[in-house]
Amino acid sequence: MTGTLYRLSAFTRDPRGGNPAGVWLGEALLDPATMRRIAAEVGYSETAFLAPRHGETRQVRYYSPEAEVSFCGHATVAAGVLLGRLEGAGTYRLATAVGEVPVTVERDGGDWRASLVSVTPDSRAAAPALIEAALASLGWQAHELDPGLPPVLAYAGAWHLVLAVATKERLDDLSYDFAALKALMQREHLTTLQLVWRESTTRFHARDPFPVGGVVEDPATGAAAAALGGHLRAAGLIETPTRLTILQGEAMGRPSRIEVRVPVSGGIVVAGTAVDLEAVPTDATRSATPG
Repeated sequence: MTGTLYRLSAFTRDPRGGNPAGVWLGEALLDPATMRRIAAEVGYSETAFLAPRHGETRQVRYYSPEAEVSFCGHATVAAGVLLGRLEGAGTYRLATAVGEVPVTVERDGGDWRASLVSVTPDSRAAAPALIEAALASLGWQAHELDPGLPPVLAYAGAWHLVLAVATKERLDDLSYDFAALKALMQREHLTTLQLVWRESTTRFHARDPFPVGGVVEDPATGAAAAALGGHLRAAGLIETPTRLTILQGEAMGRPSRIEVRVPVSGGIVVAGTAVDLEAVPTDATRSATPG
């Protein structure tokens, strides 16, 4: 199957920051086993595989090194920036496994900027047993959590357990039991843990363990950012419409900036830039770095 694999880093203007993503463009989607193999060879937290446009939409699937992921925000932003470079500004409609996600791409100075609109978000209470097990895996204590942001399960294409801590020092000090947390997340069908510290009502710092994808930590998680925005709206913790900034990847040395727009209703808008990374050939595709 003929295709081209690109490598970009999303939610940054500096290739030393952001979250790396593979974006594969081909004549048609590959079979699941091949997509998973390519994602494992790429080694990033996710690779997006895009089929050609059919009518108004393009089919897309996301794979981590270990499994398919229902939706990935940073790879969607990377794909949007790439499509903008190759085909121009506009709105691209992506048919994901969880529903259609429009991505609007425009020039932002000398860069390209992509803004996705998530599927309708959802949230529900997290069971006490789940919270207790997650805290045990993290080595955290219940009294270290922010009482103003209780634990919750949040969704905007993928489910995340959101745990807010009261201090940035607690967030910065992250060392967890990879195997235990992975088993817990697989059992509960969670994509990441969205660990946050609220600097202000509109500015958050985040860290996202991703052991189910074979990745210790994600430096930028657009899907979790959308889920957080949806939860804050549903819980009445923010006034809408509003804008949020989520800073992630700082402790990893890959700083990322995720801009979130929360409308009064409907999907959550997640926006950011993306920059090129060096391309490395794989035996199933032709690799290239876009100009």
